Amino acid sequence: MGIALLAFGLVLIVEGLVYALAPSLVEDLLAALRTLTVVQRRLLGLVAIAIGLALISLAASVGALG
Repeated sequence: MGIALLAFGLVLIVEGLVYALAPSLVEDLLAALRTLTVVQRRLLGLVAIAIGLALISLAASVGALG
């Protein structure tokens, strides 16, 4: 449970930084996402998940998670 809260907190920090530091970039990103098909957006999401899992695995292998 603690790791899930930590992960969720880190996601909120990163999201908040994006909105606070570059709000116009968020609008540009949303406009770019609208031009993609549903399949392309789904693939983008799956790639993001795979990269996230790889980073977590890397962090665990170097002992960053305990």
